[in-house]
Amino acid sequence: MYHVPVLLNECLSALRVRKDGLYFDGTLGGGGHTQAILEQGGIVIGVDRDEDAINECTERLKPYGDRVKIVRDNFKNADNILGEAKLDGAILDLGISSHQIDCCERGMSFRFDGKLDMRMDNRQLLTAEMVVNEYSEDRLIRLLYEYGEESYAKKIVRNIVKARAVAPITTTMQLSEIVKASVPKNIPSPQKRTFQAIRIEVNNELRGLDKAIKDIFAHLNAGARMCVISFHSLEDRIVKQTFNLLSTDCICDKSLPVCVCGHKAEGKTLKKIKPSPSELKENPRSASATLRVIEKLL
Repeated sequence: MYHVPVLLNECLSALRVRKDGLYFDGTLGGGGHTQAILEQGGIVIGVDRDEDAINECTERLKPYGDRVKIVRDNFKNADNILGEAKLDGAILDLGISSHQIDCCERGMSFRFDGKLDMRMDNRQLLTAEMVVNEYSEDRLIRLLYEYGEESYAKKIVRNIVKARAVAPITTTMQLSEIVKASVPKNIPSPQKRTFQAIRIEVNNELRGLDKAIKDIFAHLNAGARMCVISFHSLEDRIVKQTFNLLSTDCICDKSLPVCVCGHKAEGKTLKKIKPSPSELKENPRSASATLRVIEKLL
């Protein structure tokens, strides 16, 4: 398969798909979530910035005709994509797809040798190779600390700078070996945090995520739900904080004796969901997934 959809049944249950309801899938990927919504009678606007995903879903979802509209764009542009449309549900799966991981040419994984690319959208200029070879030492250290939560950021970056002074670092294996040589040998998969940090930077994954969630939420009908699946603590923190803000009445400074903000809760958050033991057995890559759901009140 191009990609195995994560927490599929849980998302469908949360969305409560109704016949001819309009749904937004902002991270189309291999089309698994969208196809499941279509099979239950929904209509879907599916969005992805990855050309491979668009090509895959254009073919895979062809039998559903005009009940699915496929758009190559970034879900952060949801306001422009949706216009005046009102939604009966929405989903964001913020993880990278199995196809992106397994395609060595994409450079997403430290397990395969490939070009240092990491772009989700091949139309953009910034690549992982540019980040690794052109960012200053201080900027790279901040990047690994902030987006990778990497304790050995300084040593890793110091060795990156030494290596690139001799010759540009152009492949995933080159970067992988530098990271492995920079941290204690007993750390499992030591490259994971560095690769995550660089990928997040290349694809601008975190900046504007909170606004995108609010924009999509604003298009929901009363009673509609939004599902967001995240795969690491940085994403999940943003999702949780944004959902909490949308679900809270007063957001004044707690030191104030009375409310002066007039803020009213627009939604209510539902229970956080993790993959079931059976899903973990069938798809170990789902282990880090967290599903959060919010329901529109007004």
